[in-house]
Amino acid sequence: MIQKVENFPRSFRFSVGDRLVATALDIQLRLVDAAYARHKAPILTEVNGMLNRLRYLVRIAKDLKLFSIDAYGHAAERIDEIGRMTGGWKKATAE
Repeated sequence: MIQKVENFPRSFRFSVGDRLVATALDIQLRLVDAAYARHKAPILTEVNGMLNRLRYLVRIAKDLKLFSIDAYGHAAERIDEIGRMTGGWKKATAE
């Protein structure tokens, strides 16, 4: 994500680009927090909401033609994969 944002035009790099990178890094850090937390479910629920925001930002970047269709497809697949893994982790901790 960071490498893609570096190629954004300057007019979008510091608005959409910064939001994309910040959200992606926040998700990663919250997943690290969940790995070490006693009560994981609330953190994983928060991550789920953050993933929805990231999906929306990636869609905006595609609509603004900041991402190619291939890059958008790849990002969407990775975000969905992270969502499935997070959901499975949440389900496993609930039992």
